[in-house]
Amino acid sequence: MILSKYIDKHAHLIDSLNTAVLVLDRNLHLQHINPAGEMLFATSARLMLNQPVERLILDSPNFISALQRSTKNRHPYTEHEIHIKLHNTQTITVNCTVTPLEDPDNPATDLLLEITQLDRQLRIAREESLLTQNHTVRMLLRGMAHEIKNPLGGLRGAAQLLERELNDDSLKEYTQVIIDEADRLKNLLNRMLGPNTPPRKQEINIHTVLERVFTLAKAEAPAGVEISRDYDPSIPELHADAEQLIQAMLNIVRNAMQAVGEEGHITIRSRTQRQITLGQHRHRLAVRIDIIDDGPGIPAAIGETIFYPMVTGHPEGTGLGLPIAQSLINQHGGLIECNSQPQHTVFTTYLPLESS
Repeated sequence: MILSKYIDKHAHLIDSLNTAVLVLDRNLHLQHINPAGEMLFATSARLMLNQPVERLILDSPNFISALQRSTKNRHPYTEHEIHIKLHNTQTITVNCTVTPLEDPDNPATDLLLEITQLDRQLRIAREESLLTQNHTVRMLLRGMAHEIKNPLGGLRGAAQLLERELNDDSLKEYTQVIIDEADRLKNLLNRMLGPNTPPRKQEINIHTVLERVFTLAKAEAPAGVEISRDYDPSIPELHADAEQLIQAMLNIVRNAMQAVGEEGHITIRSRTQRQITLGQHRHRLAVRIDIIDDGPGIPAAIGETIFYPMVTGHPEGTGLGLPIAQSLINQHGGLIECNSQPQHTVFTTYLPLESS
């Protein structure tokens, strides 16, 4: 009776909130859910009323146990950044505040749940961090390259002058080593800096780019590595530099091939993403390209720094492929993200289809 009166009195206020609000009875059965809650859980009140909360939130025994304790001890609490699995199998990150509804005549109490989804805020913060990271690294590298190239040029010039003065050809072998190593270091610096030319954009089909990457990757892949495609043919044309996108995507696919080794599976998948924020810009539509591999995953020790130059988890890797790919995609207003678990690593590239 207390609960029904509470709902009748406050339903209008609860329904006007942008935060998802659920009202549960002492048996944790849903008695009310506002429109924001229906959107969050992708369901309707008509289907879920009087159903146990486990029908909405799956595989979360700790979360359910905490709710049961709250009904008995009448203590409110808040949990931050918890992961809950919805009935549609989607996993989201939320803050949850639980408030018991006082009823002195009963040993257990009903609960009011306020649930705020954090995935979008966390994703925007992660994107801004990646963009800031990439900009900072490029500025640092440009300054370092300038300081290194000047003495390298002097070293190379002095070796050339010395070589002209030597009459013994056997000694010229050593000056040639100096010249070759100076050139090698200069080329390494240029590769670390990435492309210096702005993209030459034109209307392209993203699948023309991905097919080129697929063909090159198939030619390089070991016999035990399978590469498959999963395209959305409805993606409109993109204003971009095809050659730069081929280089960026090929760098990511090559990274996946290094991860799986002599045997594994790589998927190249294209989709559209609606209403996405990249950096500080909001886009109505973007291309989403996923490069998925079933390798061992990225070591936790380098998970936050994989887009830094010279950071690699492979003995034969240079640590330059991913930073260059990120730089090329950034020049197109896009971003590369990574989500890695054992046997399932996904590098996701976002490219805006419309201006912000």
